[in-house]
Amino acid sequence: MAGSGGPLSRNGLRGRESELAELRTLISSVARDGCGAVTLLRGEAGIGKSTLLAEAIALAEGAGFSTGLGKADELHHLVPLSSLAGCLLGGARPLLSGDAFADLARHHDQRIRLVERLAEVIEARAGHTPVLIALDDVQWADQLSRFALRQLPARLQSSPVLWLLTGRSGPTASGEEILAAARGRLPVSTFQLGPLSPTAMSRLAGDALGTEVDEPTRILLEGAGGNPFLAVELLQGLRFEGGSQGVSGRTTERDRPRARDTKIEVQGVGLPLHDSAGSVPTGLVTGVRGRIDSLGPATRDFLRMGAVLGRQFAFADAAALCGQPPSALITALDEAVRTGLLEDDGKLLSFRHDLLRQAVYSDISPSARNALHRAAAHRLVASGHRPIDAVSHMLLGAEAGDEEAVALLRQAADDVLPVTPGLAADLMTRALELISPSEAAWFDIGEQAIGCLIRAGRNREALTTCDRLLDAHPPLAVFGRLQAALGGALWNLDLAEELCRRTEAALAVGSTPPEVGARLRALRALALSRGRDLDTARAAGEEALAAAVSAEDRQAHVLALAALGEVALNSGDGSAAVTRFTALSVVDGSFRPEEVVALQHMDRFDEGEELLRRAADGAGSHRQAMLLWAQAQQHLGRGRLDDAEAHFVTMEALEDAVQIPVQQVNSRVVRAWIALQRGDRAGAGEQLTAARQRLAVKPNPGNRAAVGFLEAVLAGHDGDVRVSAQSLRRLQEIGPFMRWRLLRTWVGPAVRAALLAGDRALAEDLSAQAAAYAERNPEVPTAMGIAALTAGLTAGDVGLLERSVTLLEAGPRPMVLAEARTELGRALLTAGRTTEAATVLALARDAFVVSGAVGAAAGVRRLHQGPGGASAAGAGTTGRARPVQGWEALTASERKVARLVAAGHTNRSAAEALFVSPHTVNTHLTSVFRKLTVTSRVQLTHVVLARGDAE
Repeated sequence: MAGSGGPLSRNGLRGRESELAELRTLISSVARDGCGAVTLLRGEAGIGKSTLLAEAIALAEGAGFSTGLGKADELHHLVPLSSLAGCLLGGARPLLSGDAFADLARHHDQRIRLVERLAEVIEARAGHTPVLIALDDVQWADQLSRFALRQLPARLQSSPVLWLLTGRSGPTASGEEILAAARGRLPVSTFQLGPLSPTAMSRLAGDALGTEVDEPTRILLEGAGGNPFLAVELLQGLRFEGGSQGVSGRTTERDRPRARDTKIEVQGVGLPLHDSAGSVPTGLVTGVRGRIDSLGPATRDFLRMGAVLGRQFAFADAAALCGQPPSALITALDEAVRTGLLEDDGKLLSFRHDLLRQAVYSDISPSARNALHRAAAHRLVASGHRPIDAVSHMLLGAEAGDEEAVALLRQAADDVLPVTPGLAADLMTRALELISPSEAAWFDIGEQAIGCLIRAGRNREALTTCDRLLDAHPPLAVFGRLQAALGGALWNLDLAEELCRRTEAALAVGSTPPEVGARLRALRALALSRGRDLDTARAAGEEALAAAVSAEDRQAHVLALAALGEVALNSGDGSAAVTRFTALSVVDGSFRPEEVVALQHMDRFDEGEELLRRAADGAGSHRQAMLLWAQAQQHLGRGRLDDAEAHFVTMEALEDAVQIPVQQVNSRVVRAWIALQRGDRAGAGEQLTAARQRLAVKPNPGNRAAVGFLEAVLAGHDGDVRVSAQSLRRLQEIGPFMRWRLLRTWVGPAVRAALLAGDRALAEDLSAQAAAYAERNPEVPTAMGIAALTAGLTAGDVGLLERSVTLLEAGPRPMVLAEARTELGRALLTAGRTTEAATVLALARDAFVVSGAVGAAAGVRRLHQGPGGASAAGAGTTGRARPVQGWEALTASERKVARLVAAGHTNRSAAEALFVSPHTVNTHLTSVFRKLTVTSRVQLTHVVLARGDAE
């Protein structure tokens, strides 16, 4: 047996030789090929995951990697980004300095922006040396770290970054959602670590003891079940107790774990708080108790206080829980480190393994644990820690009616709301459960919970929570406040009538402060903007704006301007929409995308372009998605179909990431139309399927109208004009303004479908809407041109169609102009004016080809068949479908990105050069890799250089 002091020695890694060889191969491939990979080491606690991880890090460092190792902590799993902190700040060459990390966490208060900044830092390092980022115990990772880990590997797929995670086996499959997010984008693998073989266990014991393993020790090892950590700790226990208890295998009542593993679930939304006394191997408790019993009383108390604080803790915090000054516990600290229970890195103390902490923790009675957790929370708050750092401790000791716990939860929710709104919502839901409805503060807490739930995109829960509060018959003033707080959820759910009913009820009862009344009025105006009486909605918006100005309430001001902007758009008053949304973006710059969209309706694309450049750095996560929507619409209007689709794809990915689906259905509808313009009917059908799936998630009237419009478009394309016309009529039933917002630039084909179906009344109705819109916007070439186009189609008037083309030539929309030229060419052919038709159709065809609409160009070519006509119509640009693989398959923007990356640009610098977002560059780069069948920037550079391309 080894001597009495220090941890048992270990020589090498026993029983994991094959896994280590595979990891060595993986490390070499990442360094050689320059592409990323994600690997998860999974197994039960103590099975050797951390040891194998450490060996992999050593191999990577030997191969020249920059490495960062983090470890998620069971009692810090609520602290945003705490798990990734070690990955970024650790190692010989940290990816970030402590000051830079603090600045990042302080100023980048949106999840998507935070992830992008992290990606930039890692990408910059990976440009010089391969990077290994390792996170141990991913099952305890905090929400923000898990969010980042779902995004970063795919974002950095083209850089030599190896992500190495460890997680415990169990029903929740720790880390699987991270692998799922990366799967299909870069290599993903899982190592399931099982028990060591008896031979490996004997060798391990021989390494630890420095001698041959005797029969009693072999019996003891059988009790470890192939778990190497448990085996070593049992041997340690024997060293301290002389072997009698461990070898016999007997377990007394005192040896058994004193509590089962508990989990607090907050209404199923996932605020897990673990009391880790349970599920600790009995033999381990026995072995650790034997070691602890041999220590001095002060050391035993010190270890227990540390176990309450967590795997890592500050010396001063543990001393405070012991009720001693740190100077009085230096000897205890030295003894704990000397016996191998604790490690000291000069800043924090940590248990050598989580199982050691859990074994010590399990030896504390449950009632004492609760009291100590509460004392730990007090200590952390008193010593200047953020509220979120203390929440786990407070909740483990919290009971119903615990006002102190509720106060801490509210502070913590405010603290984390910008970066992890889901966690903030969980905290506030728990706070609401802890306090009695009879308490006066219950309604205030409920109001805060509603706000957090809405911010997290959990609008249905917000509605349920509000109704539960209202069922308690709050005071009239509180009634109005709650209805105002709920307004955003009802708007997001597109429950306009319900929003109108609730705000009117709240206004009717009165007793609301001026600022609350102003918000209610603004919300009512917003709801009315979705109705048929837009004059009433406009008047309500003006009244709300006046009330907001009088109350000097910024939130009410924003809501009122948004309502007036919506009313203007829905009534087709483009000038008023620009005025309202410009004012709104002055009050709140995050609404600049709405201003851009309003400018697009007025054909003021140049101004919109400039605003988009200025807006790129000011949008939060969900506003970034809206910004991408505006950018996509800018490209679409300009006839840049490839760039438009790239922005739509990027926007969908961002909305998926933050789980706030706003434009998912509309995006799929537009992408289906783009597919048709390219001649890809199958692709359009796929987009319709995707749109219907997203409609099922958010089945509001606007999304139903969008899907109905797409069904009409596809039916018309397939020649079923009767079904197409019927679908267009149904849009009017959903709401006339919705139909017009959908058809504004596509009303020409809709009129043609109605005429082909013999539904002249529908054609005249659509034409009348176009004329009314033009009358309201006489300075907009597109509006005037489309009105002339629809009138010409309805009347069969070639002169009106010629006027339409003339008007649209003064506008900025080449696809709309090409469509008008196509209709004019069709009419000229019918009139027998084939020479003129050939010229017009050639111009239309060329414009479609330049925009990438080769399917539409082919349709123009088919339209004009006949002697001399084909050659005239085909005299312009040759249009053909782009191949799906190889350099010729790349769009113009993808080629630019490929060349910039080959020249050494990062995603950020490439984005700055192209005036797009890094997210869009990543979308382009992903497409480039797929089309060129490369997996890294190095391989892409070889392709670009081999072309010798000087474009």
